[in-house]
Amino acid sequence: MATPSLPELPDGPASPEVIEIERALTRITYLSTRARQHDRLMALAGVPLDRAAVALLRQVADSEPLRPGELANRLGVEASHVTRTVQQLQKTGYVTRVPDPDDRRAQRIELTEAGRQAIDRVRDAGARGMQLALSEWAPQELGQLATLFHRMVDDFLAYAVEDDAEPTTTV
Repeated sequence: MATPSLPELPDGPASPEVIEIERALTRITYLSTRARQHDRLMALAGVPLDRAAVALLRQVADSEPLRPGELANRLGVEASHVTRTVQQLQKTGYVTRVPDPDDRRAQRIELTEAGRQAIDRVRDAGARGMQLALSEWAPQELGQLATLFHRMVDDFLAYAVEDDAEPTTTV
């Protein structure tokens, strides 16, 4: 198996605009991943879950049902991490395991009704907090921001897919 090569970065420094975008993303990532922020969001939502459990519930809610290995890939974590989190979420009644229709030996993870309600409350609390933070923005500005964010995420995902691709070798 060939070792994937890292993509070549463009020569020279990044543009001032890209540097500012990277700085802003770093700041927002830091703010949104702070433990205190997570605890506040969980209190507002009335859902006592750790960050790993919330990430897993969000992923399952957006694309359920998934095999644990696929969940691990999408979350960028080890399979054992997903297994532990799924066990925790099963005990609390937020997810269940269902047979994989493509392979009866395998199982997929599916939200229960309690899981769906929990992730809906988390998302609602997050959106209300964001609405408050952006209350001074005009609807047109919010629409532009949403469009540009989706475009950026799509470009990041496309780059990640290219980055993950194995280089082809010729014999």
